[in-house]
Amino acid sequence: MTSALLDRFRWVDGHADVWSVFRDGKSLAAVVRALAEPFRDAGVTAVCGIESRGFLLGGAVAVELGVGFVAVRKAAGLFPGEKLARETAPDYRGLRQVLRVQRSALAPGDWVLLVDDWIETGSQALVVRELVSEAGAELAGCAVLVDQLDPELRERVGRVHGLLSAEELPPG
Repeated sequence: MTSALLDRFRWVDGHADVWSVFRDGKSLAAVVRALAEPFRDAGVTAVCGIESRGFLLGGAVAVELGVGFVAVRKAAGLFPGEKLARETAPDYRGLRQVLRVQRSALAPGDWVLLVDDWIETGSQALVVRELVSEAGAELAGCAVLVDQLDPELRERVGRVHGLLSAEELPPG
């Protein structure tokens, strides 16, 4: 599976590009299975993903685990109903995001897996943890393509399963 991601990974103008993983069915299937595997028997009741690659990966992992998907939207997107919302600390670009989840999407007792493409500062994962907790649910952990999380934040974020570490990527 690591090769499925590495074979499709590239740097474009100094930015990581994982979009080609989504274009190749075999690579995408391998990546989705690998993201889900450590959580297969963990009792996960829902998978959440942050707009936009987290929607794609999270939805696929939810299907793989046989559970539902919970969207975590950024501020501008249409999102009906009552919402829980929190602002993140600055990300790797220094930007803050307001993340939102529909209140009705999570319930007390839910055990939720966060799926995304990359974790570096942990700012979004920490906000998702707060949103999940406010809904009465708990975060089981995070599954990501690339784990670049600062070791000092790892304890606060919780369990992180990365398919690759940033050090394993080809030079950019």
